Amino acid sequence: MRESLSDLRRVGVASALRGCQLFTGLPPADLDAVTDLATTRLLRRGEYLFHEGDPSAGFYIVQKGAVNVHRVNTSGKEQVIHVFRPGESFAEASLATGQGYPADARAIEDSQVILVQREGFLGLLRRHPELALRMLASMSVHLRVIIGQLEDLTLKDVETRLANWLAKRCPDPESTRPHAIELPTSKRVLAAELGTVSETLSRTLARLREQGLLSVKGRVIHVPNPAALAAILRRNLGG
Repeated sequence: MRESLSDLRRVGVASALRGCQLFTGLPPADLDAVTDLATTRLLRRGEYLFHEGDPSAGFYIVQKGAVNVHRVNTSGKEQVIHVFRPGESFAEASLATGQGYPADARAIEDSQVILVQREGFLGLLRRHPELALRMLASMSVHLRVIIGQLEDLTLKDVETRLANWLAKRCPDPESTRPHAIELPTSKRVLAAELGTVSETLSRTLARLREQGLLSVKGRVIHVPNPAALAAILRRNLGG
């Protein structure tokens, strides 16, 4: 449920807004103005924030947890667009259209989000055009991320997608020196990003572990030989 902002909650929201790329470096008076437009909402794991076509109430910033933004295709399969984590904003594009939200958004772990109300923020944009430029820059970053993720999801299977995900996070994928990759959140969230479910991800991790390509301890994945992982990736891609 939404809650009015107490003084303590207001401080927390202002801090979260300041940590969001969209508002980095915003003058204190403008940040206060945005905070005035903000409300918070708690979401339990699996709870929907909005559905495709719902009227836009505004855009959101994740304060804690993770939110999966996705669409469901005609065959009923869920296609993940992006998983948003603390400090990331989403649904800004809905401000400019009267068509509602373009996708579904669901918490994939217990989460708290900040809603910046649509009408008030549009008024703020009219008074502060430089903030509109920040919005365009933020949406451009989202677009690049989404294009990259969609390219990754065209890879033929979960093993290839996981190997690609890991290789991208190694400073030098052709190195033979070990590298540790700390998951930014749960394996369930990573599975969603890879377009699969946690059970399939666990089986894929187990196969790669049996091949000596990685080991897992908690949220840390150790890659003993990134070059060997890159070779598997090339083989799977037919390179």
